[in-house]
Amino acid sequence: MVDLSNATFIIPLRIESSDRMRNIVTLLCYLFDNFNTNVIVKEVDKQPIFKETVLPQIEEFVDHDINLVHIFEQSDDSVFYRMQILNEMLSMCKTDVVINYDCDVLMPIQTYVDAYQSILDGTHDVVYPYGNGNYQKKVHATDEIVSEFLNNNSDFSIFDSNSEVSTSDFGWAQFFNKKSYIRGGMENENFRGSSPEDKERFFRFTMLGYNVGRIDNWIYHLEHSRGQNSWPTSVQGNPYMKENFELWGALQQMNKQQLEEYYSNQEYLQKYVSF
Repeated sequence: MVDLSNATFIIPLRIESSDRMRNIVTLLCYLFDNFNTNVIVKEVDKQPIFKETVLPQIEEFVDHDINLVHIFEQSDDSVFYRMQILNEMLSMCKTDVVINYDCDVLMPIQTYVDAYQSILDGTHDVVYPYGNGNYQKKVHATDEIVSEFLNNNSDFSIFDSNSEVSTSDFGWAQFFNKKSYIRGGMENENFRGSSPEDKERFFRFTMLGYNVGRIDNWIYHLEHSRGQNSWPTSVQGNPYMKENFELWGALQQMNKQQLEEYYSNQEYLQKYVSF
């Protein structure tokens, strides 16, 4: 088992469909079967699903103790406030490496190792563990396909034969030096729901002078049906999209000094000042 004990995966979760449930089961089975690491899952929904339906499947598959923290927060709000949820989990992390992680993606084992080590040895403050361009494999998964994958030593060739190549850029997963993540403003909670925060995050940490790196390898996205929080338009999903894009436009006009001033004066940061 690969040692990633000084890392914590933070995974915001709302299980909106059966395929999203399958994806989180697949991800956590994969992580705990291959790595000695830490995971925090925060589920925000009308009612809890994870503990009764996901956790038993993980415990059945993984034959050793796991370092998993699950938090449930009841909410009737149709909007999924991903940035706030990530910050709340970040404030709980005790490790030097923190991984902002989407529940629908997987990568080859060596990619995790290389990204983790790059943070630990100080080479980078942030690592995007996939290439920018045609580095995404969109996997058309079924229960049978993911079971075959997990039961055959996480053989990614099983996914290769059931996927199509697509583009990748700034979402899905980022490995952070925890201190840099916090100093750089954490997640911007002024972005509400699905939004261009993925692009803003890359822009911000690059503009502020942090060492941002990439690993030019594949990322596998387990496809899923699209709920309200998966669409990038206010017509189909997020009612705050107009405001989010206005904020993104304003931030792009800022130079380093202006960006530093903006992020040093955000009210949401006061909630986390104790750590």
